[in-house]
Amino acid sequence: DINWVNYPMLKSSSDCNLAKKYLAKGASSLIAFGLRGNGTKFIEALKLFIHATNLGDIRSIITYPAGTTHRQLSDEQLIQAGISKDFMRASVGIENIEDIIEDINRAIEIAKK
Repeated sequence: DINWVNYPMLKSSSDCNLAKKYLAKGASSLIAFGLRGNGTKFIEALKLFIHATNLGDIRSIITYPAGTTHRQLSDEQLIQAGISKDFMRASVGIENIEDIIEDINRAIEIAKK
């Protein structure tokens, strides 16, 4: 399951009004979300997304900072850095949206087990 989503165009975002003002044609393809379940299993279960530490490509890419780029940090250091253990960052590519959704939903189910 998804715990939370951070995307500037969402009405729930504290940046929504600024995003609408300055990004009239829409925000980027970058999205952050919190995953309930095993992050490593989720990443490994994805077939369409590329697991990488960089974002921004025509292909869909996902990062799991607590399990990769920031894994050497203690729990306290992760909190100080603003990295929760459920934190995922995704850059959505040009693949078919139905395929992207299916890939994420399947990986979520695997991460729950």
